[in-house]
Amino acid sequence: MGLALFYGMLLVASMPTGLVCSTAHAQQTNSAAPVVIQPGAPGKPSKTLPPSTKATLPPQSQADAEFMRGMIMHHSQAVEMTALIPSHTENKELRSLGARISSSQSDEIKFMRRWLAARGASVSMTTAAMPGAEVSGMDMSHQFMALMPGMLTSEQMEALRKAKDAEFDHLFLTGMIQHHHGALTMVKDLFDTAGAGQDAELFNFATDADNSQRAEINIMQSMLEKKPFERKP
Repeated sequence: MGLALFYGMLLVASMPTGLVCSTAHAQQTNSAAPVVIQPGAPGKPSKTLPPSTKATLPPQSQADAEFMRGMIMHHSQAVEMTALIPSHTENKELRSLGARISSSQSDEIKFMRRWLAARGASVSMTTAAMPGAEVSGMDMSHQFMALMPGMLTSEQMEALRKAKDAEFDHLFLTGMIQHHHGALTMVKDLFDTAGAGQDAELFNFATDADNSQRAEINIMQSMLEKKPFERKP
């Protein structure tokens, strides 16, 4: 037996058993092909995919951009409604709610504008929907607003501007509940559209908006039930 082989055997024999096993396991693990697992849908089993499988981003859906543009306009009316509160009512609870809605939806408008700009999509619904149309942007905005679920009509907005105190409180709460329900419909329509809502940022935003507006609907319904409101005949 050569001296090199003898000293090699002696070195291995003197090594801790766990270290030898760990080294062998690491060599075996490194030589093994990677395993790609695709989680199954709720109630469905996971799948083992070929090692050559590569992750791909979902294709951008036109419905995603349309949803964001529509929600910007939808949020803008909510912010317009809350802007009336300081001069139309002394109701502290309503003032607090209005401030929260205004702050959150103003921030969300900024997010949606950034999201569209980052993807090279038009922020204006009128420009994106009917480029070169023979109609003013303001007229087109009113047309789109009328088509979106939950939006207050011009008559409802005018009545809100003219109301004061308890009457204003009632019109604001009922109007904002209507408005919020419309936003929930828009989120549902997005996720019901094939291929839409798969963008991670949009998915998180739409899900958060759905949850927060459901919570605010419950708050406003409680406010309506808690206090009788005076209304003009």
